[in-house]
Amino acid sequence: MDRDNETSEERRERMRQEELKNTSSSIHGSSLPDLVGGIGWKGTGILILVLILAIIIYVIFFH
Repeated sequence: MDRDNETSEERRERMRQEELKNTSSSIHGSSLPDLVGGIGWKGTGILILVLILAIIIYVIFFH
């Protein structure tokens, strides 16, 4: 495929694949963008809420 005619999504995917080939840029091919991209925006929101609740519970009971 000609690089001039690729969409922005194809360009991002190509750059992500090139980054995954470079072992120094990620640990075992797993990074935060891969995690967030894999679980979607709803999963990311739930993960953030769970972390915030865990911090609040920790502060209330252990501080």
